[in-house]
Amino acid sequence: MGRITSFLLFLLVLATSAAYAEPFRYGIDVLDSERCLQLQGKRVGMITNAVSVSRSGEPGYQVLLRNGVDLKFLMAPEHGFTLERQAGEAVGNDEVGGSIAVYSLYGKTKRPDLELLKTIDVLVFDLQDAGVRCFTYISTMKLAMEACRDAGIVFMVLDRPNPISPMPVSGFVLNPDYESFVGAAELPFIHGMTVGEIATWLQQRDYPELSLQVVRMSSYRHDLFADALEGYSFRSPSPNLRDFETLLLYPATVMLEATAVSEGRGTEAPFKLFGAPFIDSEVLLSELQQYDLPGLSLQPVSFIPSSSKFAGLPCYGIRLAVTDRAIFDPFRTQVAILLVLQKLYPDQLDLNKEFFDKLAGTDRYRHMLVRKKPIDKILHTVQKEVRKFNEKNHSRFLYP
Repeated sequence: MGRITSFLLFLLVLATSAAYAEPFRYGIDVLDSERCLQLQGKRVGMITNAVSVSRSGEPGYQVLLRNGVDLKFLMAPEHGFTLERQAGEAVGNDEVGGSIAVYSLYGKTKRPDLELLKTIDVLVFDLQDAGVRCFTYISTMKLAMEACRDAGIVFMVLDRPNPISPMPVSGFVLNPDYESFVGAAELPFIHGMTVGEIATWLQQRDYPELSLQVVRMSSYRHDLFADALEGYSFRSPSPNLRDFETLLLYPATVMLEATAVSEGRGTEAPFKLFGAPFIDSEVLLSELQQYDLPGLSLQPVSFIPSSSKFAGLPCYGIRLAVTDRAIFDPFRTQVAILLVLQKLYPDQLDLNKEFFDKLAGTDRYRHMLVRKKPIDKILHTVQKEVRKFNEKNHSRFLYP
């Protein structure tokens, strides 16, 4: 009888713990639950866009206004506040709600204006990153941190998930000589960190005099893809990252931006397919299948982009689909794709030296591809860099 009673008591404790377990919440929700206490009595600016919303779908800036925060203006990154601008397209100043100015951080300047920052006490950052170093919201954050340091004001990050966090940290670590707006921090290409963790890491390493506040998420774990978090809702962080599977494939195909091969822009499946008029789909497929890429299916495809590369022209290539995200390795896939294209179409691939090296964060990658180094050699070189980075920055995480 005693064993049964103990077992029932154990089940009761488990049920009670589950009932009172704190739900997953974005940084904006945590701030809201505290009635934006840290911002009360402060003059506030905010870097955000239309998809930076709370669990309930309320725009982040409206959460601040509802709590009586003195919100002076907004700032918008690449793609603009409404995310209507394509990659690389300049964004002008705007306004929301008929009264709140939205200053562009992707127009004449990418750095917040120092005099404007001196009119506020806190600059809040609330943007959804994609988990890949070349996604420019990290660069916007870094420039904003530098500007806040120079203006002597607080920089606050409302943290959000790294959507692809469980994927292997991989890719070349940025060489400072190749720092650019598509690679602003010395991180691996697939970095595995949240924006709050990156901000904390940057502040400790480069900006110790900056007053940084990170509003952490609750019940966030690095071993879960964002769509496995109860309460997470996918919203496209940029015009061509349209669904969650695209986020998974983005690090595998984004380097094609720096080649003469279409990465699918101007189609219904950007970053899920790639091709060009000069490609033979069946030959390409046969070569790629030899790499036996895990967690991935490959199908020959033809398409006609409506914009971007080869607009209006028939293209032939491959469509990718993730079949098992637990074993899918996007960087291995990326290397295999580039090696095959370099082997089959060395004269047509047209690696854009300057842009490719900026995306890669180094020139080593391009040189290894051009010399047709074996995939294991390239991956071994990358693994050495990542291992060194991990050893040097082992305490960079804020979450388990």
